[in-house]
Amino acid sequence: MIEAVGLTKKYGEKVAVDGISFTVRAGRVTGFLGPNGAGKSTTMRMMVGLDRPTAGSVTVNGKPYAQHRAPLGEVGALLDAKALHKGRSACAHLLAQAATHGIPRRRVDEVIDATGLGAAARKRAGTFSLGMGQRLGIAAALLGDPHTLILDEPVNGLDPEGVLWVRQLLRALAAQGRTVMLSSHLMSEMALTADHLIVLGRGRVIADAPVSDIVSRAHGASVRVRTPMAAQLRALLCTRPDISVTFTEPDALDVTGSTAPQIAALAAAAGLVLHELTPVEVSLEDAYMELTATEVEYRSAAPSDAPAGARATTGDAR
Repeated sequence: MIEAVGLTKKYGEKVAVDGISFTVRAGRVTGFLGPNGAGKSTTMRMMVGLDRPTAGSVTVNGKPYAQHRAPLGEVGALLDAKALHKGRSACAHLLAQAATHGIPRRRVDEVIDATGLGAAARKRAGTFSLGMGQRLGIAAALLGDPHTLILDEPVNGLDPEGVLWVRQLLRALAAQGRTVMLSSHLMSEMALTADHLIVLGRGRVIADAPVSDIVSRAHGASVRVRTPMAAQLRALLCTRPDISVTFTEPDALDVTGSTAPQIAALAAAAGLVLHELTPVEVSLEDAYMELTATEVEYRSAAPSDAPAGARATTGDAR
């Protein structure tokens, strides 16, 4: 379990993390989200003792990271896959880490095999692709068979097989009762992997809830209705306050502001035949964008506002 209480980090006058409190519980995958500059990386660095809090505290399995006698057996972290000696082979890198905790060579071989690094184990890490570097970083995080995993963008650069492998690995570890914390900007992958989300915005917690709750709270959820009596149903629904109805096809409606059971009950009472009644939820990406709309510190220009050079075609590039 990871527990933050009043966690604060300032860099001069800049408040990167502003008194946040949360708990990452064992037995589930917790997604850690937020726009660039929200304080995610700083928070994760404080979890593993790389940054010292200005105020508050964060503990992992009941202790600050530095107080664990064998930290690799408690916490496996991937915060920067490039943080390694590029002249060492993957195997040598893992053996050096294993030596600090008395971890046997067989465990190094196990994580090399588990992460698909077997063919590259003797190659210098500096020659690795982004995806292979990520695999090595994950192997290092798994080396001590830790109770807790903290991973920042672990699928960055991985191919589809690698992404699926990471997803299945994290869910399997959580099912074993371990604590898994995952940060990523890939909302589609987070929707498939995470059970719970903690969302930061400008250094504060703006959401701490199950994925399903965050999605259900978002505006835009609708019900798709198909009926040969579309005009009559629309007229009936439009008499109700807060219900919006849009024709998507001559016999199909998109209804917001009402639920599928409510629509079915109204149609049945009016003797209207329904051929389809399908709730359409917003995506996690839509819910996240709505949640963080006012929390973005670094906002990209709209495509029409991009500098002329940025809109140049490949043929115009110099």
